[in-house]
Amino acid sequence: MRSVSAARRILRKLTELYPGATTELHYRTPFELLVATILSAQSTDARVNLVTPALFKRYPTSEALVHAKASELERLIVSTGFFRQKSKALLGLAALLVERHNGEVPADMAALTALPGVGRKTANVVLGHALGVPGLPVDRHVLRVANRIGLAEGDDPVEVESQLCGVMPPELWTLTSDVLILHGRRVCRPKPECERCPLPPDDCAYFAAVVDGARADARPKATSKARKAARR
Repeated sequence: MRSVSAARRILRKLTELYPGATTELHYRTPFELLVATILSAQSTDARVNLVTPALFKRYPTSEALVHAKASELERLIVSTGFFRQKSKALLGLAALLVERHNGEVPADMAALTALPGVGRKTANVVLGHALGVPGLPVDRHVLRVANRIGLAEGDDPVEVESQLCGVMPPELWTLTSDVLILHGRRVCRPKPECERCPLPPDDCAYFAAVVDGARADARPKATSKARKAARR
């Protein structure tokens, strides 16, 4: 794993490559971002952004959503997938927000993760983007890119979150997640497009170990006669 100084240098490069990086989910309030992030599970941000305008027009607050009928809510979110589970989570979430938090989204990790359908990643998205509380969401893109570059080690999101938070100051935690996500979506995909990557090869552990290694293996091997001639 890279040193703190090396990790910060690489992440600064990524922030320069993706200026203005932020969540691609559309929202106006913490409640809208919370709902949109839950809907994004096993879906895409683009798909969720097609669904939420009608959803938020019908149910703009937790107080409105708590009175929704499950059948109506399912109809509005069906295209995001797993719509029955998501509908159940949203109705439970709205009820607890009204009951425990006066309808407001709490700016607290423990309180957020106590809500139905809200895990640590979702809570960090809402904290960092909508509530001004440092948070570093770790999704599949962050896991993949951080491990490939050498910024973190492991496949446990909580452990990777801890490692990344350990090398970046709190005020940059959310931005760190945003740039890693964008890099993972656009370049460092499951099948990486290394030829398009703007990071220098020396800044990527994957490039050094896999790409350069494969090139070295592909080079013709000198014969013993040629090696002897080269030493003369």
